Amino acid sequence: MTSPTAGARPDEVRRHNRTALLRRLHVDGPSTRASLAAELGLNRSTIKALVDGLASAGVVAERVPAQRSGAGRPSLLVLPQPHAAVVLAIDIRVEQVAMAMVGLGGDILGRDSWNLHHRSRDPGEVITHVVDSAKLLVDELDVVPVGVGVSVPGVVRRADGLVHEAPNLHWTDVSLGERLSAVLKVPVQVGNDAELGALAEHVRGVARDSSDMVYISADVGVGGGVISSGMPLRGTGGYVGELGHMVVRPGGRRCYCGCEGCWETEVGEAALCRALGLAEDSPRGAVVAELRCLAADPGAISRRLGDFTEWLALGLVTVVNMLGPELVVLGDLFTALPDPVVEALRVRVQKRSLVSRAVGGTRILTSPLGRDAKLIGAAELAFEPVLGIV
Repeated sequence: MTSPTAGARPDEVRRHNRTALLRRLHVDGPSTRASLAAELGLNRSTIKALVDGLASAGVVAERVPAQRSGAGRPSLLVLPQPHAAVVLAIDIRVEQVAMAMVGLGGDILGRDSWNLHHRSRDPGEVITHVVDSAKLLVDELDVVPVGVGVSVPGVVRRADGLVHEAPNLHWTDVSLGERLSAVLKVPVQVGNDAELGALAEHVRGVARDSSDMVYISADVGVGGGVISSGMPLRGTGGYVGELGHMVVRPGGRRCYCGCEGCWETEVGEAALCRALGLAEDSPRGAVVAELRCLAADPGAISRRLGDFTEWLALGLVTVVNMLGPELVVLGDLFTALPDPVVEALRVRVQKRSLVSRAVGGTRILTSPLGRDAKLIGAAELAFEPVLGIV
């Protein structure tokens, strides 16, 4: 139920209710006025005033539902208008950059992507290409973004978008937020990629009904994002989520972070390639294809991925014991793991984790959002401040 701060001025209350209404429509889609009143805890006259105001501004529209039920005049649906507020979402990966223009309600209006090579990973090169591609999307779609969200595989200071360190990109102290904002002329929000993957799953994925969840992703590196009590867990300065760098195998392989035996060295993309008998620099498509072939041969799964599954389970047990999530979502390359591997992880975590047993079994699911998860999360990050000013 919406509950403005006691003693707030009428204009503050209206702004609060308006933002709550827009967020409800943005996240959950079309709804009737009656349902909005019930869900937000507002009376019908207040909802009418809010909807009428937003409709006159072109932010929402009302339509007769396509499917009718029962006799009498159907209730109109209030729908967010995608072009009323558009943000630019950017997902910077080690090997690729993906971009999308995303409208109010979460509709992807247009997208672009390109591969990164060693020389093209220079921050200046990436920023220049992002700006050029953004201009093309603006011209093609005839929209102007009101905000930008960026996902980066590194340690990010949320206050100003400084990428303190993104080792796999070879970036150190890159003022990404400030530099992009200066050329794009709109507010830019930058976040850690796994954190934004967690945000995407919480808002639009399998974790919509979970107030405590952890998102674990494997690309070249391994990262984690945490939703605690329904809110992103961001830590001091926004530096949180480097779960791939907890040491699980003392004396193991040396990690670029300076430690030995990090979880990332045992379950990251290179480790999965080794388990599958592929070269560590094999393209993503080859890894996914090999996992799909393996899924068709259940007898070979344990033989080839047994040790990999053990290391993945070991880290998950630690994560569950520390954070107590009701749900763990596996993203990126982990979404291609055969079903028997995911089931084995559930069994091992349930057996070895005190916390999992206490809550009746932590659920472990693969992400339905796939490689779009961090792009969607970047869009939601950009929308956070926008919904209050549309």
